[in-house]
Amino acid sequence: MNILIKSATIIDSKSEFHNTTQDILIENGVITNIGNQLKNPKNYQEITLENLHISQGWFDSSVCFGEPGFEERDTIANGLKTAAASGFTAVAMNANTHPILDTSSDIEFVNTKAKNHAVTLLPIGALTKDGKSEDLAELYDMTRAGAIAFYDYQKPVGNPNLLKIALQYAMNFGGLVCSFPQENKIAGLGVMNENITSTSLGLKGNPTLAEELQVARDLFLLEYTGGKLHIPTISSATSVALIREAKKKKLDLTCSVAIHNLYFTDDVITDFNTHFKVLPPLRTKTDVEALTEGLKDGTIDMVTSDHNPIDIEHKKIEFDYAANGTIGLESAFGALQTLFTLKKTIDLLTKGKSRFGLEQTPINIGNKVNITLFNPDTKYTFTTKNIISKSKNSIFENETLKGNVYGIISNNQISLN
Repeated sequence: MNILIKSATIIDSKSEFHNTTQDILIENGVITNIGNQLKNPKNYQEITLENLHISQGWFDSSVCFGEPGFEERDTIANGLKTAAASGFTAVAMNANTHPILDTSSDIEFVNTKAKNHAVTLLPIGALTKDGKSEDLAELYDMTRAGAIAFYDYQKPVGNPNLLKIALQYAMNFGGLVCSFPQENKIAGLGVMNENITSTSLGLKGNPTLAEELQVARDLFLLEYTGGKLHIPTISSATSVALIREAKKKKLDLTCSVAIHNLYFTDDVITDFNTHFKVLPPLRTKTDVEALTEGLKDGTIDMVTSDHNPIDIEHKKIEFDYAANGTIGLESAFGALQTLFTLKKTIDLLTKGKSRFGLEQTPINIGNKVNITLFNPDTKYTFTTKNIISKSKNSIFENETLKGNVYGIISNNQISLN
């Protein structure tokens, strides 16, 4: 792959060309020159786009694609196409499948499906067999097959001793254990945040206490074991405070927040629109402010789209019975740009790589090219026309977002919209 990118503004704090507009020469997948008005004597393909900006390739630590088992929701091939069009050069795929990815052969199947794509797919294996929170899955064997972490997607580990053993066992091979922050006995049958809005709508509430008890428990277990823990998609102010204090103890701990939990509050649920039914549920303004502050001060390590396609049969029904989940890859950049500066948005979209075994690839001469191309200044209304996923369950439908993704260059491939 040989190309010349013309007049691109580089947004990469790790690059010596940060905040400058340059031409970038790429030969055989490697950046061989960066400068002003570079010549093109070998007649390489040139990329010239309006208000072109580039950054290191973006990473999402939590996506679901359905396959195997839920291909009606989405497939791996279309999921990776969606990720590329949304600016992501790497995604970590949850074991939210049927059968659940809990063996080395399952991980090998996923890797085979994702082979030779511009987007790197990083499979997350199930933490427990069949995701039932009874016995540990084949963690070491899955690691050898390419699993980069272990997580029963949106299913809490009910048995604290099982999580303790998982943390201790995974230490032997550097495995990353993920624990969903919810105590089911407290959450009960709650379908949205327990607050005045749930009361007025007559819907059962899921209190922040359910999350906070689980976070506190897991932090005690981590301190005891000395293991390696990631807490995905926290949503409450108290969770942020608990994790902030735990990090002062230098525990091997990271956490994430879903972009929609930064953007919306529970008071948007007024007409029982099931697009807003997510897990963890949308919380209050106080929680959103604490989550935002947690991102700014580094308590929260990364954001995720928590992309979860749900077929129409499980969304277009009564709120109580609808499945949790929203797609989010296509709207991630545009939503973040309405909340943060461009610099902070790019920082959030490129953080978390090292935690999941990916190398940073600064935009410097001599490095392999792994970049996202975008225009940060366009504004538009997000509609189903912007959705590439097979499922259309977007919480951001009809929202005004900012920024247009042109595509990615990664794995020695060009994928432009």
